[in-house]
Amino acid sequence: MTREPSFDIERAFSDVSETNAKALNLAEDAFRDCEEKYRMLLDGIEDYAIFMIDPQGQIVSWNAGAERIKGYKAEEIIGRNFSCFFPLQDIECGRPEEVLRLTAAYGRHEEQGMRVRKDGSRFVASVTFTALRDRNGNLRGFSEFSHDLSESKESEARYRGLLEAAPDAMVVVNSGGEIVLLNVQAEKQFGYRRDELIGQKLKNIIPEGFAERLLADGLRSVEDALAQQIGTGIELIARRKDASEFPIEIMLSPLESAEGILVTAAIRDISVRKDAERHLAQMEGRYRGLLEAAPDAMVVVNQAGEIVLLNLQAEKQFGYRRDELVGQRVKNIIPEGFAERLVADDLRSEEDALAQQIGTGIELIARRKDASEFPIEIMLSPLESAEGILVTAAIRDISVRKRSEEHLVKTMGDLKRSDDELERFAYVASHDLQEPLRMVASYTQLLARRYKGRLDSDADEFIDYAVDGSTRMQRLIQDLLTYSRAGTNGTTLREISSENALKEAIENLRATIEESGAVVTHDQLPAITTDGTQPAQVFQNLIGNAIKYHGAEVPHVHVSAMNNGANEWIFSVRDNGLGIDPRYFERIFIIFQRLHGPTEFKGTGIGLAICKKVLEGLGGRIWVESQPKNGSTFYFALPEGDGK
Repeated sequence: MTREPSFDIERAFSDVSETNAKALNLAEDAFRDCEEKYRMLLDGIEDYAIFMIDPQGQIVSWNAGAERIKGYKAEEIIGRNFSCFFPLQDIECGRPEEVLRLTAAYGRHEEQGMRVRKDGSRFVASVTFTALRDRNGNLRGFSEFSHDLSESKESEARYRGLLEAAPDAMVVVNSGGEIVLLNVQAEKQFGYRRDELIGQKLKNIIPEGFAERLLADGLRSVEDALAQQIGTGIELIARRKDASEFPIEIMLSPLESAEGILVTAAIRDISVRKDAERHLAQMEGRYRGLLEAAPDAMVVVNQAGEIVLLNLQAEKQFGYRRDELVGQRVKNIIPEGFAERLVADDLRSEEDALAQQIGTGIELIARRKDASEFPIEIMLSPLESAEGILVTAAIRDISVRKRSEEHLVKTMGDLKRSDDELERFAYVASHDLQEPLRMVASYTQLLARRYKGRLDSDADEFIDYAVDGSTRMQRLIQDLLTYSRAGTNGTTLREISSENALKEAIENLRATIEESGAVVTHDQLPAITTDGTQPAQVFQNLIGNAIKYHGAEVPHVHVSAMNNGANEWIFSVRDNGLGIDPRYFERIFIIFQRLHGPTEFKGTGIGLAICKKVLEGLGGRIWVESQPKNGSTFYFALPEGDGK
């Protein structure tokens, strides 16, 4: 729907809303991304079976490495007791329960033992159990990290490859807080070469406050300090080699090694997100000011369909005071049919009902406080808020536009009726004039044959004038009749051969062609979807003109066609005639407009006007390229339709 030209406040609010939504969602998206990166990292470590167990020994999470090593898919194992991995004799002697008891008592338990896969095969594994507790010391469950010892060397190579392929900076730290491994992204992010960081303390790139909390808390062991942060996204300030600082989010994951527990830190630069959050805070303050400055009525609606905010224009447009509308249902000012569809559709959720209308200009009927109704156009845009999704509705009174549209429809109807009446008049007038003119012409011709040379020279001249005038009038009326019929026969369009239409035109002009010695050639012409008879009429008029307005040379006319790639066939009729001054290009297509007097070339000046009317009636167009004494090329375009 075409909107009236004005300051596009809907777009402005949409931009604000999009910025708000992006900024507000950025933190959530980044956290989800970080969490997904953590999950992807765990799933990518196929050398280790990593899973979590609740205090009763039931498996609650499962990584891809566990699926590969143990042979179970996640859906097959979640909810089962972890004892299914122990040999039968270990289960019978209560070994699984003993492992959990030792882990709960000491916080950590390591062993090498026999384990069983889904297919019953056995393998020797290095296994570490860690007790997971909350801040109050309550047992929340256990984590198991197990590794098939036969795959150690291959696993280490794959881990290094995975580390280098990670999109974030990855740093591996030992329990002493020293960096033992990092990837190329970490080098880029912190500005150090790899050999400058290996063996250095983590606090060189992460502020001391965090490093001390993570690795040197006097109230906890290093292992406890590390374990407390495992799997948690932590926002911190990092430090580059040049001493500049930037905000980061860190995700930690434990890694068993021969040297003990290592910690893999996935580090993401969140500078952009922090800038967006600051921008969001600024935007919220400016939003209300923008709402009041809007030239249209602006209403903000929550998911329950209640009005939570409106501007001064909304008060004026609907006739309510602000306090009368805030908290009320939007159906008070928009007819119930729309309000129900927007926010209370039984077939959709409220969010889906709102989202379906976002960004769409909708024409509706609004209701004022005095119950009078008026047409509106409404544009909706989403707005993120602490209360959830809100919708900003920009409402424009289109009463004037609707009246203009109605007036335009009426005017177009009047013009159509007037045009039809004029065409009928032209047809009837030209048809009814034929008979009396035919009588005048026949008697003046009879008078010329019988008395020419028997009267004085003046009488002979007068008789010639009368004969010539009646003949030209006959030709003019016939052309006028042809013009009135052009494009109005209502024939169903069909595919025809334009080459056959050209041949028909040449056959109609055969006497003229033979008399002038003209040469008419053509390229291969396409099939087109059009009126069956009118293309031949166009060809006949254009070729006839080319022969009529020839110079000293024998007339040469060439017809060709090409597809312009825009679903149109462009036909050209090129001649070697007198040519046309460019300043007359528009004039020659107007009815009765001639560039030559009747004594120079016969004609009524209707032929090209007929061509123009015929082609426009078929959805086409016509134009000319020419220079005096250099011939002319007339072009006309017709829609391609289904013809190829």
